[in-house]
This record gives sequence, C-alpha cells and structure tokens, in this order.
Amino acid sequence: MTTLRVAIVGMGRMGSAVAALAPERGFEIAATLDEADSRAGITRDALRGADVAIEFTTPSAAPDNIRALVDAGCPVVVGTTGWHAALPEITAYVRDHGGAMLWAPNFSIGVNLFQRVVAEAARVLATAPGFDAHVVETHHRAKKDAPSGTAIALEQAAAAQLGHAIPITSVRVGSVPGTHELVFDAPFETIRLEHAARDRRVFAEGALLAARWLPGHTGVFEMTDVLDGLTTRRET
Repeated sequence: MTTLRVAIVGMGRMGSAVAALAPERGFEIAATLDEADSRAGITRDALRGADVAIEFTTPSAAPDNIRALVDAGCPVVVGTTGWHAALPEITAYVRDHGGAMLWAPNFSIGVNLFQRVVAEAARVLATAPGFDAHVVETHHRAKKDAPSGTAIALEQAAAAQLGHAIPITSVRVGSVPGTHELVFDAPFETIRLEHAARDRRVFAEGALLAARWLPGHTGVFEMTDVLDGLTTRRET
C-alpha cells in the first residue's frame, strides 16, 4: 500500500479520530491545523507537501478552508456539515480552479449503503396503502446542525421514491455518535430501518478511504463515487 501524506484541518473530535487511525491505514500525517489556524493559515508551506487534506471544522469555516486548500493545490475531503447552502458556490470554485473535493454528510460506509436500502424500501412501500414515513436522528448534544446532513440525505432518498417530503425529528442528547432511523408506520403495524454508529472511528475510516481515492481526480465527488469504484474493482 502506497503511503500518502495527509493534512488534517480541524483537530476537534473527528480530526483527532482521523489522526489516531491514519497511521494504521497507511497514511503519514504531514500537518495538523486547528480551526484557529485554518482559514488564513492554509498555505502550501503549512500543508508540508500533503497529498490530500481532510477537513473537519465548523460550518462557518469550511467554505473558506476549501477555497484555501484548492488554491494551495491540495485535494480535500470535507466532513464538516451544516455549510451546504454554500455548496453550489464552492462546487463552481473547485471546478473553475481545477481542484478536487469529495464531500459527504456522513463518511460511514454502512450509512452510505443504508441510504441505498432506504431508497429501495421507499420504492417498495410507495404503493402500499396506509404507511406514513418519518426520519428520526439522534446525535450528541454538542452537534451544531439539526437536522443532520445524513438525515437530510436519507429524507431526500426516500422522498424521491415516495413523491413527497418526509418529516425529520432531531434529538440531541448525551454522547451519541449518530443514529438514524426511517420509520414506516401504518394503523396496525410498523417497519423500522436503523443505522447506529457505535464509535467515531467509523467516520474516520470512511474519510481515510475517501482520502486514498481522491488524489489523481479532478472535480467534485461524493462518497457514492468511492463505493461505486470499489464495486467496479471487485467485479473486474
């Protein structure tokens, strides 16, 4: 396995989880930038020759960080959520400047596969009489955005099949890494689909998988591109 040099932008809970797991997954940590250093401090010199960066900061900081990383010529994997009103503008910036960005509301491989399960379940139940759908998501009390980006993605996947929007309930309590549930309820029966993350390392694992995939690509990508690539490789 080729060793890649990674810069970690944002050394909060997720950045620290990525830093702890990276050496086990064949990465060398080239640089770590905390949020206070990130916006103005992201330069080629500060990145110390990183092949790729992983960004986990705050919604207010992420767009400027992405622009700075693109300007520095460094592909960036973005795990920050809550900034996606700026996504069209940032997407255009990355493409216009020949950069590479991979973003996802959730880097868990399981939750990305779960999204496909949700879409298929909604397709099957779209013609069933009497079933209402509802998304419930639970996260730790420090999570800043509600509903979560993952809950929004799951709602969109199901709504596309059902033909109408689905309500989302957000719960913030304790130290829960993340639980997402899709409930189909009828007068006399209930169907529940759930994904529960037990440890933040699951998000770090997916972010590092994306970071290994991204170098050499140009444009804007999502986790589905990584998973589709793995599937194609297996079939080949």
